[in-house]
Amino acid sequence: MSRSLKKGPYVNEKLLKKIKNLKPGDKTIIKVWDRACTITPEMVGKTIGVHNGRIHVPVLIMENMVGHRLGEFSLTRKFVSHGGKIAKEEAKAEADKASAEREKAQEAAEKK
Repeated sequence: MSRSLKKGPYVNEKLLKKIKNLKPGDKTIIKVWDRACTITPEMVGKTIGVHNGRIHVPVLIMENMVGHRLGEFSLTRKFVSHGGKIAKEEAKAEADKASAEREKAQEAAEKK
């Protein structure tokens, strides 16, 4: 659900003040815990460290991010992978095949 038009987008005033005080071309990462803050055009080109609950993830703000929230670009959950026993077996088979090819290449290089 979006915020009402009467209130306007939520933007942290302290964050805007810090961004305005940055010099052009400054590569400083601004640390932010405010994931609900809306990205404004003043933030474009700046790097903001958005907290994901554990660390600050550096996010370079682009033009197409304007209007979105900072939290959308700092994932809070780590995706491990789908699959179980079969996926592990396939990965192991691929690794064995790659190591066999490497050994053949080394033997060919030694013969020369």
